Amino acid sequence: MNIGQASARSGVSAKMVRHYEAIGLLAAARSNNGYRVYGDRDIAVLRFIRHARDLGFPLEDVRRLLALWRDRGRASAEVKQLALAHVAALETKADSLRSMAASLRHLADHCHGDDRPDCPILEDLARKELGR
Repeated sequence: MNIGQASARSGVSAKMVRHYEAIGLLAAARSNNGYRVYGDRDIAVLRFIRHARDLGFPLEDVRRLLALWRDRGRASAEVKQLALAHVAALETKADSLRSMAASLRHLADHCHGDDRPDCPILEDLARKELGR
């Protein structure tokens, strides 16, 4: 199948299919005229990548996960370790996002939101910009 068909079947845009091929996550065969040709195994790899990316795994972790997936002699402990490290990173990021939301909520609660020019949100942003 061609790249458009592979894109449709995998749910990965043609641009990202090319990108994954360029960075070595996917190795599509080439026809005699140089066009990429994708098979069912390529679609499975693209779906794997898409799902891993949907879970927020960075590309280097996706590369490691793909290698582990392809290695039938792997130990599941390595996969679990990678997944739990990602969980920890996601939880840290979620904590940071909650903290940002709380700060912004506090500022918004103290903004009158009327016709007056005073705005604690802008004042806080300016203060942070000036390094205060």
